[in-house]
Amino acid sequence: MALSRVKLTEPYTRLPRGGYIAETSVGYIQFGSPPETIKDTMMLPRSAPQIYVVPNKSFHMEKGISVAELEFPIYYNHFLRQKKTYIVCTREQREHLKIVLKEAVFGPERVDLRTEYINGAESFGFPDMLAEMVHFRGDRELDDLVRFVVFHNDQVRLNNVIIHRDVNGNAYQVEDQDWERNIEIPGEVGYNIIYDTGNRLPEPYDPPLLGITCLGPSHGFDPEENTSGFLIWINHKGIMVDPPVNSTEWLRESNVNPRLINSIILTHCHADHDAGTFQKILEEGKITIYSTETVLHSFIRKYHALTQIPVKELFGLFDFVPVTIGRSYIINGAEFHFKYALHSIPSLSFEFFYQDQSFIYSSDHLNDPEQYKLLKDKGVLTESRYRDLCDFPWHHRVIYHEAGIPPLHTRVAYLGSLPEDIQRKITVYHIARKDMPEDTALTLARFGIDNTLYPPITAPKHESEVRLLDALSNVDIFRDFPIHKAKEFLSIVNEEHFQRGDQIISKSTPGDKFYIILSGNVRVEGMDLDEEDENQHKKYGTYEYFGEASLILDQPRSADVY
Repeated sequence: MALSRVKLTEPYTRLPRGGYIAETSVGYIQFGSPPETIKDTMMLPRSAPQIYVVPNKSFHMEKGISVAELEFPIYYNHFLRQKKTYIVCTREQREHLKIVLKEAVFGPERVDLRTEYINGAESFGFPDMLAEMVHFRGDRELDDLVRFVVFHNDQVRLNNVIIHRDVNGNAYQVEDQDWERNIEIPGEVGYNIIYDTGNRLPEPYDPPLLGITCLGPSHGFDPEENTSGFLIWINHKGIMVDPPVNSTEWLRESNVNPRLINSIILTHCHADHDAGTFQKILEEGKITIYSTETVLHSFIRKYHALTQIPVKELFGLFDFVPVTIGRSYIINGAEFHFKYALHSIPSLSFEFFYQDQSFIYSSDHLNDPEQYKLLKDKGVLTESRYRDLCDFPWHHRVIYHEAGIPPLHTRVAYLGSLPEDIQRKITVYHIARKDMPEDTALTLARFGIDNTLYPPITAPKHESEVRLLDALSNVDIFRDFPIHKAKEFLSIVNEEHFQRGDQIISKSTPGDKFYIILSGNVRVEGMDLDEEDENQHKKYGTYEYFGEASLILDQPRSADVY
């Protein structure tokens, strides 16, 4: 996905992903910061802005997106430019943003992992998580990264630039006394989807028994590629891992039914990993989230501060399965195990076993045995944590491992130093294409449904029966059926296959059965509805059903179905 550089315009520049930039005597001032706008601005002549104005409406509930996503601008300015970020906002917004940024940059203030390990603090690999977080934090405080500039009487002054705020937040006036000009900026900040959808499938996606689809191979500062995230297909159902923003939109554009996704694994609370998760839980229909209580509660604190949705209401938006390190969890038929990776904030890695295949996902993780030794000698790593980290499970048949800039990420050179037979099993993600070595046995993750990895696997017993029962459980009229009804359902169900364009039901014929769609789409035409144009038609997809009205009402079919 090659993007053209942003061209500055007068009197202000509208950013491709949303928000506005005004060039002033104190530098660029950005109004609103939707996700990934750093990718729009980092290549500007004067680099990314240091000054950000938080809009009056900083979270779009209808899109599930924050337009005050300041984590990555702050990271970029602090770690790559050694500069401070200035946030212009109201007093109330300042208090909310402090919570968000502390959770994201430094992690939870209090951490007690004893209940998250099967044998408490005696568990092998039990970390001193606070010591690890303090190590990565160093002597930084939030004030070292950010300065809040608060509106007083609806205005702020930055040297000789004054920003006036409309009392209702509908517009801003930028008065630049040095450059002797005034600029009016809209107060409403939207968000525009810029996301490579790859090649759209000609037919609706039929999920495999096992597959891994990359939703984004790169990191939050790569303007050329989607930010990391992926889908694991197990037993014909999808599990999203840290889905990027607008992943549901991507699914639809790629001809993948979002209803095929039933779970999310949330690994940690950096914006490039959790923003899409929050967007997903605001969509219609509950989804199940797997994470630890430490990670999930940090996520809730962060998004409660962003949205002001009551905590109890936030918990009611999804089903939460708290995972314990040392226990196994069956998700879509595979056996999952979770661990804490080594990162600046609590971050989960996981492995799973399914039939004759196995998989490991490193998550954001510093993998470097030499660094482990130094950290153990400094007292940051406990002895068992050190031994556990050194014993990375390279034996897995499929390895998804991150790479990036130390100390928060693994050097790609380290992965390239591993034995070649291990390298050939590794798919590297969270890295820009330009940073991937050319002469290597490692594989760079490739985005898109058409690049889905399909590891060879032996089908389990009863695969077809399980798939039929899965369809049953996804149909609202059968969802609460008792388990003893499963035998009855399997005894009366028939599986039928159709080619595109085949007629499934003819209008005005008697009905003796109804259909549940296991895979694909159908088109319904010719319904006698006054409000519909005769050329209009309806579409139904996976887990939707049709033809039941004829049976219930004992009437002929009311439409043609193809």
